[in-house]
Amino acid sequence: MTMEAAPSAPWFFFDRAEQDLVRRALDEVSARAPEQASMLRANLARLRGIAETIRDSPSIARSWHARGQNEFSGESLIDLLCRVPDYDLDLHVPTKAVVGQAYLIAKINFFKALGYALEPLDAPVALSQAIEQELGQSIYSKLAEELFVSIVTDAAVSHDVKAGAARALFRIWEERLKIEVDEFAPILESVWRARARVLPVLGTMLGTQEAFRLFSEARDHRFLDYFGGDGVDQEQLLAFEELLFGLSHEEIVRLREHMRESVASCVTLEQARALLGRAKPSWMSQSQGAQALYSSYKKRRVKALYRALTGTPGPKKTAEEYVMIAMLAAGGTPSMPPIKAERSASKTK
Repeated sequence: MTMEAAPSAPWFFFDRAEQDLVRRALDEVSARAPEQASMLRANLARLRGIAETIRDSPSIARSWHARGQNEFSGESLIDLLCRVPDYDLDLHVPTKAVVGQAYLIAKINFFKALGYALEPLDAPVALSQAIEQELGQSIYSKLAEELFVSIVTDAAVSHDVKAGAARALFRIWEERLKIEVDEFAPILESVWRARARVLPVLGTMLGTQEAFRLFSEARDHRFLDYFGGDGVDQEQLLAFEELLFGLSHEEIVRLREHMRESVASCVTLEQARALLGRAKPSWMSQSQGAQALYSSYKKRRVKALYRALTGTPGPKKTAEEYVMIAMLAAGGTPSMPPIKAERSASKTK
């Protein structure tokens, strides 16, 4: 039986576009590699099992209310998330949220497997690109969730900002099967998709070419407009440079120092790799893509945390955190941030 004949109901966890895409991809694989198609269908069945657990779980609000007279009685989930430190968060996250996080990983792996299966089959380019786009959307959804977690556990931000991030997390956890990043954080998805398509050239290390390409690739310019505001401080601009170049602040400083010492007007990617002592496997991915962007964020986040703990010069947060914190501080929501308000709020810092 072809996938066209299969009812859509078993795939309740996919939207209409995803259902159509998966059918076409599985039909393509079935026609040329039936054994591979069988394994993909088995993966799909397991994904459905996780989705059913989420669908059949009570709402987080209802289950939280049912906790009754325990030590957190009278405390809302939002309040709890705002006061729990990052190292203790896992034991306070609702079960439905934890299962949802596992579901998202499983969904990412399923779309990866679809892409791998299509690679040797000389499948239509449009089909492979569509699979890559759906994979990217799921990766960006995971990344946005992690970013909100980083904000809600950040002791340096205000309660109002934490509460805004917590509300975003509550929506993600409660509506896991219904929404993706383009619905709960479109400003982030836009810049991430654009950055994933831009391969830095370094050159003069001014970032002019990279910034221009990022601006031309982004559908939503609000993230980039934020860093053009008058109230953005130096540390935030340094974080934007990290995003732009795909390098840490320390690496950027080292390359600029080398250029000054050698009286060089520019530096190539290969020269930078040699100067920084980076092996090719750990160097910039030539293909870029959503997974490379995810890795870049994680590295920038770790470096920023280290600087914040040690007082080392450089940005103490990622560029994405700075933008979202400013937006939440101005009373915006992740889906519709008031950029003008963000700028005025930044100027008062």
